[in-house]
Amino acid sequence: MKTLKTPEEMQAACRDLRRQGKRIGLVPTMGALHAGHLSLVRAARAACDVVAVSIFVNPTQFGPNEDFSNYPRDLERDSALLLAEGVDLVFAPSAEAMYPAGASTFVTVEGISERLDGASRPGHFRGVTTVVSKLLHIVMPQRAFFGQKDAAQVAVLRWMVRDLNLDVELVICPIVREADGLALSSRNVYLDPEHRRQALVLSRAMTRAREVAAAGEHSSAKILQEARAVLASEPAVRIDYLAAVHPETLEDVADLREGALIAVAAYVGPTRLIDNVVIEENS
Repeated sequence: MKTLKTPEEMQAACRDLRRQGKRIGLVPTMGALHAGHLSLVRAARAACDVVAVSIFVNPTQFGPNEDFSNYPRDLERDSALLLAEGVDLVFAPSAEAMYPAGASTFVTVEGISERLDGASRPGHFRGVTTVVSKLLHIVMPQRAFFGQKDAAQVAVLRWMVRDLNLDVELVICPIVREADGLALSSRNVYLDPEHRRQALVLSRAMTRAREVAAAGEHSSAKILQEARAVLASEPAVRIDYLAAVHPETLEDVADLREGALIAVAAYVGPTRLIDNVVIEENS
């Protein structure tokens, strides 16, 4: 496994691999790896000749009062996990390497970037689309792997890839959960035992939404009412958003017969967590 620190080194290594006819799979991460990330690595290994993983805590997707400085970082631990998974390339650049002095170019997907997480975290998706665009240009993978937990991010990135005619397939992998239902997240390390218990209400609310839809309810208002009632069972958990939206546009939907994404973001103590469930068409 090679670890590369500059965009130029990574570009050169990937260029050589493409010349050899190798299919490259990219797994973009911010490190603090967990089983969810490793599921993406395994999906990339199964589908591609070469697996590249980026580890970069991207400053441009954090707001001024968010947890950029405290975000968990442990490159040695992450590298050991990736080595055990048979990863070929690790790209671990510095912020200065990714954003050289005077950098002033950003990628923005208008409209959709202001919905869900974009509404409560202004500028967040501009940072995401900028860094993912840079990673795709540096690596030029045939496939890039992302998790369904970040459903709003997935929708924004799909629009970016389409609008910019990027020659890459986005592969979206299922949410990985703890045995008790909590969606895996690097931010889970912030949770003390009581907050960890409270956090389970997010997955319970999403399960309830799916159950109500599966029982034949098509009204998003009624389904969200049921999910909100579950969330209310943990009054210390503060809801950021709870919405039923079109999975591609993130626009609100009233009727779920054509499918929808039910998504939630909430603060458990100081920690902001997200979860979602996809309601299939005609459920």
